[in-house]
Amino acid sequence: MYYGFDIGGTKIAIGVYDRQRHLLWSKRVPTPRDDYPQLLEELEALVEEADRLSEERGSIGIGVPGLPVPDDGTLFTANIPCLRGKTLRADLSHRLNRDVRIENDANCFALSEAWDDEFRAYPVVLGLILGTGVGGGIIVDGKPLTGRNAITGEFGHMRLPLDALEGLGRNIPIQRCGCGKHGCIESYLSGTGFAWLWQQRYQHTLSAPDIIARYYQGDEQAISHTEVYCELLAACLGNLLTIIDPHLVVIGGGLSNFDALYDGLSERVVKYLLPVAKPPRFEKARHGDAGGMRGAAFLHLR
Repeated sequence: MYYGFDIGGTKIAIGVYDRQRHLLWSKRVPTPRDDYPQLLEELEALVEEADRLSEERGSIGIGVPGLPVPDDGTLFTANIPCLRGKTLRADLSHRLNRDVRIENDANCFALSEAWDDEFRAYPVVLGLILGTGVGGGIIVDGKPLTGRNAITGEFGHMRLPLDALEGLGRNIPIQRCGCGKHGCIESYLSGTGFAWLWQQRYQHTLSAPDIIARYYQGDEQAISHTEVYCELLAACLGNLLTIIDPHLVVIGGGLSNFDALYDGLSERVVKYLLPVAKPPRFEKARHGDAGGMRGAAFLHLR
């Protein structure tokens, strides 16, 4: 059996999957955000419960909203204070006497999609999250690519490409990102950025869901705004596709449910690729909120 944990700022979710990657059991409990020993006890209790139900000792994978630090095995995470600087993998492996694997939750999202029954046919899968921020992961032959600093897939902190700047206008404000840098694409491609661009263009504030609702009502400003955003998305994807050359791009996050983003996306990106390059397949994420624990469970798949 494969056990996958999705540890978030408010809840810990566990999913138990069989050899065919089918979900057999799941459970959620509150996250003890400020008490590391209690968090370890919660995880251990959930594993023991899963073992009893499975009648075997399952493998364990964990997705966290942060980054494992390769040099010392500690965690960097913003919204779970008790995990900062802790060696969760080593500590839990010791308590449970089995191998525990930990990955960034965005990598777990990408891994979950890459192991979809249909998508697993693709050797290189790029998972892109367009939500409150912009992130994702790269899966090669069923395994996440993590890199020297475990930041592979932090696409939101690449800078706006020249083509995007030309499309938005050279007078567009260059925003300061939460990471401290200026001009990160997260500030423009995220759901927050989608709404911010509207405010820049029309000098009044609307949320992303309100803009999308207006789009479906046939509002001309919302249609024009969506056209600008889709071209911006294609320009930013151009760099990613040239570097990674994936066979498949799976898009998740809140904006991924806006079907207009996929209309003509393959044709849009062509102008930003090398002349010999063909665009990959683009798909909406299929596994939704379950992606974190599902992908964490599959950290043990090969």
